[in-house]
Amino acid sequence: MGKIKFIFLIALGFIIYKGYVAFTEFEIGVEDRVAGIEEKADFEREGEVIGLMMYLGNPPELKEHLFTDSRAKCLELKQIAEESSYAYYECARVNAVLKGKKIVYIINELEIIK
Repeated sequence: MGKIKFIFLIALGFIIYKGYVAFTEFEIGVEDRVAGIEEKADFEREGEVIGLMMYLGNPPELKEHLFTDSRAKCLELKQIAEESSYAYYECARVNAVLKGKKIVYIINELEIIK
């Protein structure tokens, strides 16, 4: 009887472990999967994001924008871009229409990040 109980406890522990792993992997990867599905489905949504803006001309006119994951990453990309280009760059928190993790167009700038 002791061997059957031991095998049962090992099997139960394995099932609990597999359930825990499946649950945590699902939670971790869900955001990336949702972004991928939205991008493939051409689903557009509105949201606040941090973006790197490139302005050209006199008066400056917005020509390009790039979605960034964080303020620090945006400022790092801005520094690299300014070293290799004569355009004016700024990091800003913007209200934009997004398709996956790409900015389709800017609705308005909410805050300039310095």
